[in-house]
Amino acid sequence: MKKLIFAFVIFQILSCSKEKKGNYDKDKIIAEISEMFDNYHNDIRNDGLIAEFKYLDSSTNFFWVPPNYKSALSYDSVRSILTLNSKSIKIANFSWDKIEIFPLSEKIASYSGIVNSIITNTSDSTTTFQIIESGTVIKKKDGWKMLNGQSAILPNNIKLKE
Repeated sequence: MKKLIFAFVIFQILSCSKEKKGNYDKDKIIAEISEMFDNYHNDIRNDGLIAEFKYLDSSTNFFWVPPNYKSALSYDSVRSILTLNSKSIKIANFSWDKIEIFPLSEKIASYSGIVNSIITNTSDSTTTFQIIESGTVIKKKDGWKMLNGQSAILPNNIKLKE
């Protein structure tokens, strides 16, 4: 009988710990990630494309498929491209047209959305376009970082279904 009670207690403890693992404040996570993306766009607007580095996970787990690329790039490749492109861009103004954030755990979430983009180059020529983007963010000691994702420029005048 003692073995049966002991087994029951262990079962209850394990069951409770599993429930607590999945019990996290999704609204808080969504708010934190939304704030991170707002800061990300503001920093790029104020400091240029190189401000992105602060928001990218620089681990070997990072990858991104940028617009017009057919395969994923590593952090180092993305960093090189951003550094090169930053030299020809005077102002980069990004804002979410819409975004959905899906917390998967306390430290990982996925997101999907449309980014409004206004880019002014060093010749003062301005281009306006939208980017469809999806990805994964991960919470590190210094905040939420983009871990991976993909983005594509939307053709003009496309009406997306809600």
